[in-house]
Amino acid sequence: MATKSYKLLIVESPSKAKTIGKYLGDDYIVKASVGHVRDLPKSNKKAIDIPGGFVPFYEISKGKAEVVSEIDSLAKKASEVLLATDPDREGEAIAWHIKEACGLKKPQRIVFHEITKGAIEEALKHPRKIDENLRIAQEARRVLDRLVGYDLSGLIWKKVRYGLSAGRVQSPALRIIMEREREIRAFIPEAYWTLTAKVKTQGNAELELSCTEEPRDELIVKNILKVGRANQWVVREVKESEVSRTPKAPFITSTLQQAGSSRFGFAPSRTMGIAQKLYEKGFITYMRTDSTVLSLDAQKAAIAEITKRYGAASAEARVFKTKSKNAQEAHEAIRPTDMSKDNLGINPEEQKLYKLIWARTIASQMIDAKLARTTILANVRENLIPNFSVTGSRVILPGWLAADPDSRGEDVELPKVSQGEPLILLSLTDEAKFTEPPSRYSEAGLVKELEKRDIGRPSTYASIIKTIIDRGYVIKDGKALKPTDTGDVVSSFLEENFANYISDTFTAEMENKLDDIANGERDYVKTLKEFYGPFTKEVKAKDKLDKITTLGDADPEHKCPKCNSSMIIKLGRTGKFLSCKKYPDCDGARTIDGTELAGPRDTGELCPKCGKANLVEREGRFGRFIACGSYPKCKHIKKDDTAALLNHTGIPCPVCKKGFMTERKGRFGIFYSCTDYPDCKYAIKAKPTGNFCTYPKADGTTPCGALMMEGTKTIPERCSDKLCPNHNPHKLVK
Repeated sequence: MATKSYKLLIVESPSKAKTIGKYLGDDYIVKASVGHVRDLPKSNKKAIDIPGGFVPFYEISKGKAEVVSEIDSLAKKASEVLLATDPDREGEAIAWHIKEACGLKKPQRIVFHEITKGAIEEALKHPRKIDENLRIAQEARRVLDRLVGYDLSGLIWKKVRYGLSAGRVQSPALRIIMEREREIRAFIPEAYWTLTAKVKTQGNAELELSCTEEPRDELIVKNILKVGRANQWVVREVKESEVSRTPKAPFITSTLQQAGSSRFGFAPSRTMGIAQKLYEKGFITYMRTDSTVLSLDAQKAAIAEITKRYGAASAEARVFKTKSKNAQEAHEAIRPTDMSKDNLGINPEEQKLYKLIWARTIASQMIDAKLARTTILANVRENLIPNFSVTGSRVILPGWLAADPDSRGEDVELPKVSQGEPLILLSLTDEAKFTEPPSRYSEAGLVKELEKRDIGRPSTYASIIKTIIDRGYVIKDGKALKPTDTGDVVSSFLEENFANYISDTFTAEMENKLDDIANGERDYVKTLKEFYGPFTKEVKAKDKLDKITTLGDADPEHKCPKCNSSMIIKLGRTGKFLSCKKYPDCDGARTIDGTELAGPRDTGELCPKCGKANLVEREGRFGRFIACGSYPKCKHIKKDDTAALLNHTGIPCPVCKKGFMTERKGRFGIFYSCTDYPDCKYAIKAKPTGNFCTYPKADGTTPCGALMMEGTKTIPERCSDKLCPNHNPHKLVK
């Protein structure tokens, strides 16, 4: 009996495959590649043939051999193969890699910006070949990032510390954060005073007014208080005006990330992960876009929904100009696929972001909001001191604020008063303050700044921030991004020696060149050759620089706790510290603020490996351990003593099966890892329960097997890789 013919449609994600599968009949098999199937090898020597024209050599990504084999097998029996990866450069590259890895002969490429039945059916009517220009532009970006990262990182390993790294776009981002940090350090605060008057009107309403000036002289402040308390107060002026507030454009990637951060405290990567799920489930259009455009159909649907909910008079069709001069592909703005739905009955996190997108889209096609703004100025009758004022507002016509009330802010409605009306002074107070330095960037603020300076593209903002945090160059202090000592040293080194390559101008111009490649207006090899020749010469020229782990002399008041010699500032794995100038002859050390650091404790036991030095107890990044005192010449670690010392949980390690999960303290707080470190490096963020996840992996059959953590549970869908402790098979939620 003949096997029924089918068409094979390939996407990246299982969730996307599931949604699309609902819209296609039995004539189709929808298969997920689960992201990229090929990548450059870790070794740069094997990755790129530079003399041959910057030719990359790809290999099947770890864990993707089975996926590639399955796609290959299904493709051989299919009547047609359709590549339906995301509609951007990276999606085009993934489609090409699937084609190459599986040896597909003549696959067709289809694109859609929303996963709805109509959009899928329309895309199937317009198949095309893989766009080589888009694919090559993505390849150029990948190769360029590898060349910059590999060469600069190698130099930083030599000159700063092993294991550090640099990158083409994350290093400029780090520089921006450091520039702000230097402004903060250089800031000299100045004293000033704020003055507040509480008064009662003739109608017995109370008002709190602030002085319109902030004097910086205490004598002036005392005079204002004296005159203000001794004289009759009156209303000097009442200013009333009507103001209009125009709605903002529908979301693009950067503005969605900023709103997610400011409204909900979501990191950009978290916002994009949630948006990805909403897109894959068919609820919103593609979430990586520079365009504020709504399609004509979408605009009509929004107007219809506004008319239904708020009346026809509230609707106003608007077209917003895309601000980015280098907007990538001709995408739409991020919008709902169904304008009539503002509540989808999905999990709270997804519902929050969806409602935000819905409100912004609907509001963008509504009339202006009109507000009445009132300002009351008051003073003593003789007008002897600066005016005091208070401003309030009330909504006259809600307009677009009816759809997006959270954008309204607080309204303070003021009582009716008239010019010349006497006021009764209840109190007049002053408060001494100091001028504040400029604030550190929040994640939302950094995204806005990167966009403003044309550094990176929508798909890279979240990964840029995640990278500099993961590498320990920046930490989150509340909402602020604060550079670490390591980030400071690395950025300073790059700014001093490679200023051109991490400048706004260079980074933005390189993005423009990549755009030109995508548009077929620039040659791949020529672009990379123009960059790499001068760059590699500059890297080689800097090879003679001295190491910079020594950052200068310490304050003379801090002497070595062991030999009383002078000390120097050094950069260690956990930041700056003070080291004896005679090191390695003397290992005395202090914290950066001068507190003595306890050195390794001698156990009196000879190292069984080298037989030349005693074992010592040390405090490392992963907690306490016992090791040879001659490290790094001998790297022996006494594991049995380590396990006893650490008082492990008794839960076996799920990876090596030898050690036990134990609590440790690292630079980012408490975590749990295997006692068999460094042979086994398995670690999770929260306390293990001893239970293991049984939810299937992407193949649908093999259990996940990841060790579960306290305060978490699995939810039945494939996760982002953010919180999964082992194989990335599920998301862990509170």
